[in-house]
Amino acid sequence: MATFLYKLGRFAFRRRGLVTLLWVLVVVGVGAAASSAPAPPNEQFSMPGTESQKAFDLLEEKFPDAGADGATARVVIQAPRGAKAADEKPAIETLLAELGKAPQVADVTDPFAAGTVSSDGRTAYAVVTYEVTAPDLTAEAHDALADATDRAREGGLTVETGGDAVPIEQNVSGTGEQIGVLISAVVLFLTFGSVIAAGMPLLTALIGVGVGVSGIAALGSTLGLSATTSTLAMMIGLAVGIDYALFIVSRYRSEIAEGRTPQEAAGIATGTAGSAVVFAGLTVIIALGGLAVVNIPILTKMALAAAGTVAVAVLIAVTFVPALLGFAPRRVVRLADRHLVRTRKPLSARKLRRSEKKAAKLAARTKPNLSTRWASFVVRRPLGVLLLAVVGLGAMALPATKLELGLPGEGTMAADTTQRKAYDLLSGSFGPGFNGPLTVTVDGEDAAAAGDRIGAELKKDAGVASVSPATANKAGDTAIFRIVPKSGPTETETEELVKDLRARAAALEASSGATDILVTGQTAMFIDFSRTLSDALLPYLGLVVGLAFLLLLLVFRSVLVPLKAALGFLLSVSAALGALVAVFQLGWASGFFGVEQTGPIMTTLPIFMIGVVFGLAMDYEVFLVTRMREAYVHGASAKDAVVTGFRHSGRVVVAAAIIMISVFSGFVFETDDLVAMMGFGLAAAVLFDAFVVRMVIVPAVHSLLGDAAWWLPRWLDRLLPDVDVEGEKLQRRLRSAGPGVPGGRTDHEPDLVH
Repeated sequence: MATFLYKLGRFAFRRRGLVTLLWVLVVVGVGAAASSAPAPPNEQFSMPGTESQKAFDLLEEKFPDAGADGATARVVIQAPRGAKAADEKPAIETLLAELGKAPQVADVTDPFAAGTVSSDGRTAYAVVTYEVTAPDLTAEAHDALADATDRAREGGLTVETGGDAVPIEQNVSGTGEQIGVLISAVVLFLTFGSVIAAGMPLLTALIGVGVGVSGIAALGSTLGLSATTSTLAMMIGLAVGIDYALFIVSRYRSEIAEGRTPQEAAGIATGTAGSAVVFAGLTVIIALGGLAVVNIPILTKMALAAAGTVAVAVLIAVTFVPALLGFAPRRVVRLADRHLVRTRKPLSARKLRRSEKKAAKLAARTKPNLSTRWASFVVRRPLGVLLLAVVGLGAMALPATKLELGLPGEGTMAADTTQRKAYDLLSGSFGPGFNGPLTVTVDGEDAAAAGDRIGAELKKDAGVASVSPATANKAGDTAIFRIVPKSGPTETETEELVKDLRARAAALEASSGATDILVTGQTAMFIDFSRTLSDALLPYLGLVVGLAFLLLLLVFRSVLVPLKAALGFLLSVSAALGALVAVFQLGWASGFFGVEQTGPIMTTLPIFMIGVVFGLAMDYEVFLVTRMREAYVHGASAKDAVVTGFRHSGRVVVAAAIIMISVFSGFVFETDDLVAMMGFGLAAAVLFDAFVVRMVIVPAVHSLLGDAAWWLPRWLDRLLPDVDVEGEKLQRRLRSAGPGVPGGRTDHEPDLVH
């Protein structure tokens, strides 16, 4: 692996114009495809194998006309305090008339004729049905709905709207992401001390994200990739893209400082740090790709799209980064080291000895950096440091025991949105279960009669508020009716009601003559969604951790190092979930993070976060521990290898973590709840994993284990292929490449002094 990437890095450095041209063509081609592609579709939930999905599929088959209905808006009207809706009938009729004349409107129901007036007579609602689906509604249609309701409010009525025809206000200005990128630029400049070196990771990361997101946009309508998919891919791709380029540029500078030519330094950096990048990227891709086992299409698409963006980031890091180094081989190096960037002529033996003596004197005067001092401290007191870190993360994870899961809806929107106000008005006037009705499908002969008998029986249930009459299809073999629970959509009582109704299905089929009874509806689907994710969690963890364990076994040729990495990940992700629950669900410091509405954590978030965090956690494990193993295989003791690894990689890992935290934090202030929670959760996870697990627990555990950390049974050592991530074979090859040049070089290398 290292040798192949070494040759690839040298080729990209030498043929930098060709490599750059190829990437420019890729960017232009993918961008052109994205610009000509149709708009991405709306989010569509489907869960193969669940009762809810089976019922929805049955309804599409038996009630084909129902699926062709257009968008709807539910206009909730409440009379002033002390008055009834009937008292305001002229004003309400004026509103309904205006709504009926609006563009693209097919029908408007009259609440007085339809009986959609609350029992106290104060609140009513009308349903506006459009000729087209929600994505096809024009701005004029949206404006007409808003203008009509505004005029009704001016007349003294309380009017709020909900439904898929009402646009969701999105204030995605990108300011948060821009601040994250700006912070990343500052961190890179402080790390490298060079504007060119700081800009290179940012440039390559932005190009990688551009290719990935443009690819998602180009394939969006074909593969059903939504706008949220692009946002999550951008979030992850930007963070890993900066980090991957950062590690290769950092290794290039280290090789230059050791006296190698720029081309050779680029090759070695790509062969060693690039190998770590490839395996780190593979762990992220495995973790994301493993989400396919959950068998929820929308989650699988989001994960695979993000994994594709990570793959692009890896390719750019090992090809485009060394090409860019070829354009500015000296300017990415610190001013103090630029004299080390040599010309095409090899150093004479006299100049080489003088350079080595000067470097030795400089190294003797150089004080150990902060990373070295920290690693030395941990090595001296490993047990106490380890216990403190584990207890601290355990305390942070405690709020996760109160985790409640839910899916986004009008009831979880911000309190000042019209959708949330309409939701609250309906709940307060018609009962908490009104916003979460259940749909029961009845299949069999004379389905309408069977449905009425089943409905009458279910109405006796203590958790049922009302049951509508059954409606049959044209063939009469399938009927549906609605059940309104007494409890709200997200309450435990509603979930228990769904379980009870499904448990009674067999007995009801026998007594009514129906052949099949299914319970569905949005609320039932959300319940099935949560249950599906819960059931898939352990198999998913087993698959991802197992595959990543094998991958790390190949990288580090150790049994205990991959095991320690997996256990450390569990600590960091548990602490991150605890922080997420504390802020977004319990409301701790919610104002500081701009959280307007607390509530259940998104159902998809924990399992998606586990996949992403596992991949990112393994990034730091690979980058940090690879340098430890490199020192160990070259003769350093186990404890000295820890200090050496931190001396070379500690500062860069810290910089990479700060960059990743900055990028993820920029998404916390988005209006999309899933994106905001994901940004916060990932930022917290990186904070805990990089600064506690990798910078504290890892050196402490390695110090306690000593040589045992690198133990591998001989029989297993013979079976495993040698991927040479630390570049041991490459280093031996370079040392024998020729006299007079540290690391080896060829005399026909071009002049690279700028």
